[in-house]
Amino acid sequence: MKIIITQKEAVDKGIWTEIMGMFAVTKEDEVWQNEEFILTEEQARQVGLLR
Repeated sequence: MKIIITQKEAVDKGIWTEIMGMFAVTKEDEVWQNEEFILTEEQARQVGLLR
């Protein structure tokens, strides 16, 4: 299973820092609010999206 989350959703859920680390996004990178990130099931569990 794949989980898609946008940058805005990650910020709203308080997991943006973890998503940044998973995808090697730095603070200097330009990221749009509607930019999507595709997580594996394991990654989604790691950040608390799945139990």
